[in-house]
Amino acid sequence: MLTDGTVFSPVMVLKDSAVAHNIAELRAYCETEQVLLAPHGKTTMSPELTHAQLEAGAWAITAATPAQVRAFWEFGVPRVLLANELVDRAGIAWIAQHLADAGEHEFLCYVDSVQGIRIMEEVLAGLDLDLTLDVLVEISTTGGRTGVRTLAEAMQVARAASESPYLNVRGVAGYEGALVSSREGDSVQVIASYCRHVADIAAALDEQQLFDGPTVILSVGGGAYFDIVVDELKKAVLPRSEPVVLIRSGSYVSHDDGLYDRIAAFAQPGSAHSLKPALEIWGRVLSRPEGGLAFADFGRRDVPFDQGLPVVLHVRNRDGQGQRPAEGFIVTALNDQHAYLSIPDDDPLSPGDWIGCGISHPCTAFDKWRHIPLVDDEYVVTGSVTTYF
Repeated sequence: MLTDGTVFSPVMVLKDSAVAHNIAELRAYCETEQVLLAPHGKTTMSPELTHAQLEAGAWAITAATPAQVRAFWEFGVPRVLLANELVDRAGIAWIAQHLADAGEHEFLCYVDSVQGIRIMEEVLAGLDLDLTLDVLVEISTTGGRTGVRTLAEAMQVARAASESPYLNVRGVAGYEGALVSSREGDSVQVIASYCRHVADIAAALDEQQLFDGPTVILSVGGGAYFDIVVDELKKAVLPRSEPVVLIRSGSYVSHDDGLYDRIAAFAQPGSAHSLKPALEIWGRVLSRPEGGLAFADFGRRDVPFDQGLPVVLHVRNRDGQGQRPAEGFIVTALNDQHAYLSIPDDDPLSPGDWIGCGISHPCTAFDKWRHIPLVDDEYVVTGSVTTYF
């Protein structure tokens, strides 16, 4: 058992029932909406969780760097989408050679400049391989992240890629999460407008016959707003081709008790689907030097803090028994290896007791642990997952 004195503290755990629930829920959503899923594998970088997503019908796994692409192919992932421009010459050469050597693997990446296309062409020409790379034209907007901003730029990039003997233009892609950070005010309309911008550019490129193949991928979507993305992109009408909507959420696997619990698609009122937080950090109380102040043995090396501090959920006695709600407990600050806890003055918490917290932002939680125990709902360890960062 997690808190029976046989496990070092602190420890991050993953609740297996929540993971299974979350994977099943997004699979059901994608099947209902008839959209594809290429979950962002960088969230976990875990072969066990990656294969669980593939077994549940994921079309591909999304990576952010060439090194992650290599890791996923080593995990045995057949199709990888690099949701980024590929301008690193060593990365281009390695990926191309791997594709030539391992014929069963597939790969897609982004392009957003003619210069980037020329870099890919130069490397591929020097390798003298009988292969072409599939690319998506990345579309952004003023104030966004990577990606072309205008139709004219998109047309120039798509035409250069379409005319290249080394590239196939398979669709368009983008990322809405850099534009907003909540669902308040006009945030939803900002995302919806951006998705229409992506769809309009796709239609214009399709009219000019700049896509290769009978279907065109329309891919927008991080972990938070894919409901808006799907609603808007499913309205897209292309004059010559069949659009296929592809979302890339990765955080849904573990969800959280903070950022995504507030803004995620399935966390919104009226959603037909739900997600459960699966990650928890458990640590021991080190000290209670003042009545309303205590310190636990986890900190910034152990838990994410970039999108909110841990949320205190449970307390257990030092022997691991007697779990109770942590009412009135708040993590107010983190040092490298200490959590500052504001607690009620009259709470019996004492050194050696266990504190269990939910986290905010799973993408910066998994990267802090190489091995994460899987636990059942009684916190009995049932297995583990590994991570590779």
